[in-house]
Amino acid sequence: MFAKMISNANKTLLVRLLSENFKSQAPWYGIAIVAMIVVAAMTSASAWIMRDIVNSSVVSKDINRVFEVAIMVALIFFVKGIAGYVQSVFLSRAGNNIIAKTQKMLFSRILKQGISFYSKYPSSELLMRITTNAQAARSVIDLIVTSFVRDLFSLIGLAAVMVIQQPSLTLFSAIIVPGAIYGVRHLTKKVRKIMEQELASLGMIIQNVQETATGIRVIKAFGLENYMNARMEKYVSEVEQRSNSIAKLEAASSPIMETLSGFAIAGVVALSGIWVLQEGNTPGELMSFITALLLAYEPAKRLARMRISLETGLIGVRMMYELADHPIDLSQKDNAVELAAGKGEISFRNVNFSYKENHRLFDNLNLDFPAGKTTALVGPSGGGKSSIINLAMRLYDPESGSVMIDGQDLRDVTFESLRNRIAYVGQDTFLFAGTVKHNIGLGREGASDEEIIAAAKAANAHDFIMRMPHGYDSDVGENGGNMSGGQKQRISIARAMLRDAEILILDEATSALDSESEYLIREALTRLTRNRTTVMIAHRLSTITFADNIVVMENGAVAEQGRPAELLSRDGPYRRLYELQLLPTAEQAMLL
Repeated sequence: MFAKMISNANKTLLVRLLSENFKSQAPWYGIAIVAMIVVAAMTSASAWIMRDIVNSSVVSKDINRVFEVAIMVALIFFVKGIAGYVQSVFLSRAGNNIIAKTQKMLFSRILKQGISFYSKYPSSELLMRITTNAQAARSVIDLIVTSFVRDLFSLIGLAAVMVIQQPSLTLFSAIIVPGAIYGVRHLTKKVRKIMEQELASLGMIIQNVQETATGIRVIKAFGLENYMNARMEKYVSEVEQRSNSIAKLEAASSPIMETLSGFAIAGVVALSGIWVLQEGNTPGELMSFITALLLAYEPAKRLARMRISLETGLIGVRMMYELADHPIDLSQKDNAVELAAGKGEISFRNVNFSYKENHRLFDNLNLDFPAGKTTALVGPSGGGKSSIINLAMRLYDPESGSVMIDGQDLRDVTFESLRNRIAYVGQDTFLFAGTVKHNIGLGREGASDEEIIAAAKAANAHDFIMRMPHGYDSDVGENGGNMSGGQKQRISIARAMLRDAEILILDEATSALDSESEYLIREALTRLTRNRTTVMIAHRLSTITFADNIVVMENGAVAEQGRPAELLSRDGPYRRLYELQLLPTAEQAMLL
């Protein structure tokens, strides 16, 4: 019966879901299933005992028998209540554990993905898949367990009571089954498509809320409140309409069952009158049969609607597994080795790399970053500066050629040993939820308070931190919302200083600082970069005057490189950039 309810693709999905989750929750599901069987048995017993209730009070009129039956009724419902409680508690425990395990698995999986993965899946969609889809996994398993244990066993037990009490009437009442199956099958096809659209709209709602929270300054500055409101109303209305459509389709199974059941029960009542009045059957047998028939209605209705609910839940499960099965495009070798201690020389050898097919950025790029020296990358946007950093940190792998540190190919070493050798400060400063101390301390696990304060002082952050309400224990707010851009940048620099790695990567690390702070940070960076391999991207040439080597990148190739004074003596790209930024034009000079 179950095999005919869902498609082959969904069968495979369901088998996987059950095999990955049911075994680990077997003790809890085992207890819940036993409790469900007891509930099903007590439901059947409550129908069966109606025969004794009627016969003892109406036919035999035996008061002692009436008391015995009353005690049995109380016992049946007491046992059913206890079993129902046990079923609910252990079913919830298993379901909650499935949600927790699934969410942990999905989050661990996306953490292993490369940077390119996050351009394919926006944060709103990842959030929806980790939350809503994990709930769907639990819902599907709960549905199967309850429907195929509690409802099915209840239906079987009640059918047995009906057959024993009135076999002919049981056969007559079975006429509702084919009609119910046909009606539900028709409804299921419509539900599947609407549910997929609804999940897409839910993702847009989450995205809109996220954009509002992160871009609230832009929204306020440009008066975009009405635009954001209209967009949210559109998405919410779409979800509302689709939810109503699904509710209508799910509810449509009820009138199908109600109508068919009504005809069946009406026929049973008519025939039962003939059996009791003309055939001599006892009224207790008839009452027991009718009670069983009425009690069977609810589990039969839930089983009839099961396919609709199952198809709806499996859409979320499928989306969950799409995320879980997404190939990891940047992985660590099984036999990866530790990156050996060394001076920190970075080398690019015949590197070919592209973000898009047929659009190569680097073509046999050869470049060296000498150990213990500071190399600045300059040039127009799109020239490949950030891509060099991405490859050096192994956020991407080259298509061919190799990126090496101290002669070791980065593809041959462990991620942990590579990242332990590198400290990074980006232009898009990011702070985690928590305190100032927590954010700086993430630079090196186990750092003492004294080391954190020393790093903050070196980054010119200590003074403003001490002016905050709780000093180093002050909350930074969501992504540093309680701080200015320059303050966030200095916290990020302090975090990198605390790491004290052999290789330092700075991507516009002073871009958000005012002139005074920039001067102090440049002093700190001069100390920090001494005898340390430093790769820094800079658009403002005033920030790289202390660099040992400058590499000018244009269109994915090295246009020229050398010491600052050497490059200024040439009539090349660097000199043109320098004159463009630091020397006034004739028109500007006239205004001075």
